[in-house]
Amino acid sequence: MPECNPPLCTAGMKKTPEEGMINKKQSLRRMRLPVNFVVVSWRDLAVIVLPVLLFIVLAVWFAFRFVRPAPLDTIVIASGPEGSTFRTTADKYRKIIERNGVKVQVMTSQGGLDNLHKLADPSIRVDVGFVQGGLTDGVNIEHLKSLGSLFTQPLLIFYRGTRPIDELSQFRGKHLAIGPEGSGTHSLATKLLKANGIDEKPTVLLDLAGEEAAKALTDGHADAAFLMGDSATPSVMRGLMTTRGIRLLNFTQADGYARRFSFLSKLILPRGAVDLGKNIPNEDVQLVGPTVELVARESLHPALSDLLIAAAREVHGGPGIFRNAGEFPAPLKKDFPISDDAVRYYQSGSRFLYTHLPFWLASLTDRLLVVLIPLVVVIIPALRLVPLVYRWRIRSRVYRWYGVLMAIEREIFSDPTAQEKQELLKRLDRVGEAVNRIKLPLSFADQLFVLRSHVDMVRDRLAHDISGS
Repeated sequence: MPECNPPLCTAGMKKTPEEGMINKKQSLRRMRLPVNFVVVSWRDLAVIVLPVLLFIVLAVWFAFRFVRPAPLDTIVIASGPEGSTFRTTADKYRKIIERNGVKVQVMTSQGGLDNLHKLADPSIRVDVGFVQGGLTDGVNIEHLKSLGSLFTQPLLIFYRGTRPIDELSQFRGKHLAIGPEGSGTHSLATKLLKANGIDEKPTVLLDLAGEEAAKALTDGHADAAFLMGDSATPSVMRGLMTTRGIRLLNFTQADGYARRFSFLSKLILPRGAVDLGKNIPNEDVQLVGPTVELVARESLHPALSDLLIAAAREVHGGPGIFRNAGEFPAPLKKDFPISDDAVRYYQSGSRFLYTHLPFWLASLTDRLLVVLIPLVVVIIPALRLVPLVYRWRIRSRVYRWYGVLMAIEREIFSDPTAQEKQELLKRLDRVGEAVNRIKLPLSFADQLFVLRSHVDMVRDRLAHDISGS
């Protein structure tokens, strides 16, 4: 059998599968990267990306922390007794607002003062209420805002008698129905009577309102009845105007009351305004009355504020006996500061989204925009910064050795002794070893090779100086 060289024999023989697998592993092993080269420096990426991610998480947290929550799906309105002007007004609001998919719960109350106490009490679930001026004495209104003045509500004082009365002081010693405690009527009547020197004695003050007050007046159990829209129905007040023997007080001192009490306005009930055919009243009547405000807690969502003011415009925007068309609602600063959201609405109307989208979709979009816009402003610059910082960190591993090389080169040019040259050569060797241990991504390999060539260049120069000496 002819002899052959092992390589030639091996080349001519067919390889077994086991040998092919071994050769493949050896080829892959030869293709592996050098130990000082990596595809990506995960450690550097972690050092850079983790702080950026933490920053983004904090930005998201702050955005959600300070953005308003979604508006509630139910508004609770504190109104007044059943059948009162306040109650019927709240029912009108409910019909308008519920067209937008928001439920409205109308809460019955004793009137304006009771509404104010409910709004000031954080334990009571109520969002807005009708409150007339002059009721804030002794009440903490720090967290309450006005969404605007709605209308001026007259105080109507009916009395029995054949002789006209035009001053409150003439009611001294009489039986007066001034409404139940908690109503704005009761509070206002008490203030006006006190200003005229009338207290409970010998005058008798009856906590009667609405139909009870009207019946007591017509039956002779009361000499006068103080009625306002927060505790009496329009039909009751209109009925008293047409009742024989019952008169409506003409406030001849209306200007004086308006000057004395800043929350009061002088009003004129024109002749024939109640009934033109019967000419009721048969002459112009001077009245006084406070302005009714739509008061809300400062936590009320802006979207709900817009709905309420829009409803107020629809209900109160037309002409009336005591107002001109377009006069109300208005951001008139009375007893309460005007809400910032209300000021914005009166100046520029409802926001674009709520005008062109369904309420629920506009609310969702509005909240997303409030969160996303600041995040985009923060995240995009932060993400663009990551590759810049990454390149800087990788290159800094190379660049810092150039400082060492320049220091050694300066010492070479300073004419060192032979012993100092040997020390410099040892330093260069240590620099070379350190450079060879640098781990870099492959995309930065050219910079490492340039650094190695520069180390060799300085070593050659130093070796030339040593050999020449």
